[in-house]
Amino acid sequence: MNAPTTSEDWNPNANHAVTAPAFLSVWNIEGYYGESFIVQDVSFNVHEGEILALLGRNGAGKTSTLRTIARVGTPELKRGEIWLDHQPLHKMKSYEAAAAGIALVPEDRRIIAGLTVEENLQLAQIAPPVGWSLDRLYELFPRLGERRKQEGVTLSGGEQQMLAIARALARDIKVLLLDEPYEGLAPVIVQEIAKTLNLIRDQGITTIIVEQNAVAALKLADRAVILDTGSVVYDGSAQEVLDNEKLRAEYLAI
Repeated sequence: MNAPTTSEDWNPNANHAVTAPAFLSVWNIEGYYGESFIVQDVSFNVHEGEILALLGRNGAGKTSTLRTIARVGTPELKRGEIWLDHQPLHKMKSYEAAAAGIALVPEDRRIIAGLTVEENLQLAQIAPPVGWSLDRLYELFPRLGERRKQEGVTLSGGEQQMLAIARALARDIKVLLLDEPYEGLAPVIVQEIAKTLNLIRDQGITTIIVEQNAVAALKLADRAVILDTGSVVYDGSAQEVLDNEKLRAEYLAI
């Protein structure tokens, strides 16, 4: 299996996951669905306040890697370590990882039917640690403030994505994990959400974004990690991926 390509003169032996310090460190993790080996010896670092684009073709293991970091039930982590600000996420259940500051926004957004926008946000704040206030969230997402009494599932796709991100911020989080946040959204809404994610970065929140719209994700991100068949094949500058047509064609088909 090939070693990860990096932006440092494309040195195949370099690996950003062994550099320190890092805020979130993923070390040699292996994730399984039953007997299926999906996440294969994945390692990378993310620094505090950084946006990392986690990219690859369909089936590369991107969502499975996010789910492993968030410590949800599947895939099962059988090997490796995940550290968040000196806390061992690999030893935690999902609710413990959430309390430690991990927030996963899944592709399907999981807006709760029968609850208004505001009730969805309030529900996220029932138990500590509580994050941003409702007023602060409505300042970041004015559309949600305008629709606070509207049932969450009746919002447009873009507004539902905003609500899903806002609900994550309603908790006191350190790392935001976004799975396909641009899926099915018009380009103007993608740009609006990207601006919001930049504002969230300015508040010091670390973000990992999995996105099939690789160009949009790369324009947003500071760094990129590319997966291929469950393994890291590139770890380096997001701009390098944008600039390198060969790399994009080989691993992203763009």
